[in-house]
Amino acid sequence: SEVEETIRRLSSKKNVQGVVVVNQLGLMIRSTLDASLGKQYATLMSDLVRMARDSVTQLDAQNELTFLRIRTKKHEIMICPEREYLMIVVQTPESS
Repeated sequence: SEVEETIRRLSSKKNVQGVVVVNQLGLMIRSTLDASLGKQYATLMSDLVRMARDSVTQLDAQNELTFLRIRTKKHEIMICPEREYLMIVVQTPESS
């Protein structure tokens, strides 16, 4: 499927530590991370996306969240919220 091919392609990138796919209910449906870590990302990032979507809509009812990127000292987390699922990519940030 297209999702499986995307996961395979993303996982092959050198800095990518894992990919997690989450359904609309916030449940992990696919992960390249170990199960407990994947589940933790699924739960926490689903909550964060929900809050970000609400915030964007409150600021402008005609707008919508299309991508969310979080960078920390250790990780960069990129989230693509699609209609049916969220795709979460966790990677080691490039040195700056």
